[in-house]
Amino acid sequence: MAQLYRLTLLLLIILPFQGYSQKVYSCNNRHDANLIVYVVENQYDADLLVYKVDNAYDADGNKGLWYFCSNSYDATKKIWFAENRYDANLLIYFVKNRYDAGWKNKEKIHLLY
Repeated sequence: MAQLYRLTLLLLIILPFQGYSQKVYSCNNRHDANLIVYVVENQYDADLLVYKVDNAYDADGNKGLWYFCSNSYDATKKIWFAENRYDANLLIYFVKNRYDAGWKNKEKIHLLY
């Protein structure tokens, strides 16, 4: 019984953090996406500065570290890249350094939870 209690407690601690990873899948169709994003030309116009990571395990937390999945079922968010910034829910800018990634507009942080 104590072992079951420990396992349940461990799952209650670990599972909430699993949904916050930023594994994304780029959809071909707008209607398949959970989130519509637009890539801005200037980082000062962005809501989120994004760094593409090479490993899914590096995409933990809601910090702008994105891992692009090859299958939609592996992703936590399905995104579609808009051609017009006014069609987007989120404006992003891809940074070259992982330490530059992060939220510029924290009012939109809920979009990736």
